[in-house]
Amino acid sequence: MNFEMVMQELEALGKERLKKMYLANGAREPLFGVATGEMKPLFKKTKLNQPLAEQLYATGNYDAMYFAGIIAEPNSMTEADYDRWLDSAYFYMLSDYVVAVTLSEADIAQEVADKWIASGEDLRMSAGWSCYCWLLGSRPDREFSVDKLAKMLEQVKDTIHEAPERTKYAMNQFIYTVATSYLPLHEEAVAAAKAVCPVEVKQDKGKSKFLNALETIHKAEARGKLGFKRKHVRC
Repeated sequence: MNFEMVMQELEALGKERLKKMYLANGAREPLFGVATGEMKPLFKKTKLNQPLAEQLYATGNYDAMYFAGIIAEPNSMTEADYDRWLDSAYFYMLSDYVVAVTLSEADIAQEVADKWIASGEDLRMSAGWSCYCWLLGSRPDREFSVDKLAKMLEQVKDTIHEAPERTKYAMNQFIYTVATSYLPLHEEAVAAAKAVCPVEVKQDKGKSKFLNALETIHKAEARGKLGFKRKHVRC
């Protein structure tokens, strides 16, 4: 399938209800409102295709950008490529669920995510922490340094309440993911959750949302989900 054919299929799959939901979450025009599950049959027609992914991502169309992440070839992308993609990721559903997800399947994932975490920019930091969540939830424990992750937990514990708003979500998720998917630091993550909960996130119109990693950890534990690893990160 070529670029024009993919765009036509995405447009045909669009639903007004989903379009409104995406817009309410921060997406902007252009977009069609395609359910992510609807993209799986389309992927079978395109397979992995980095040149096509680049064409789609460059459109600025949310659905095309999302599908670009599905068909991208993570190890064919350089650090500069990931930075370029993140520069165009204008809200968290792109930074955390497209760019960070794609990066998590690349060999350079930790190296790039570390730089994003240190950037001081909200969506970059959020993408960096989110990438670690995808990594921890899918890769064997042996691929990580326990000392490094322990220091990252301490960083979250010490800075989460002063972090930018979107980064708070990703940091909170990092605590949860370490507790549930990286068992060597389960107790330390539970202690971090106790220390920081609840985490207040300020939303539009002055409203606040309160995040509670400890509560979600306990729920995962009750469902027997400790040690959970995904077979695949991307759909």
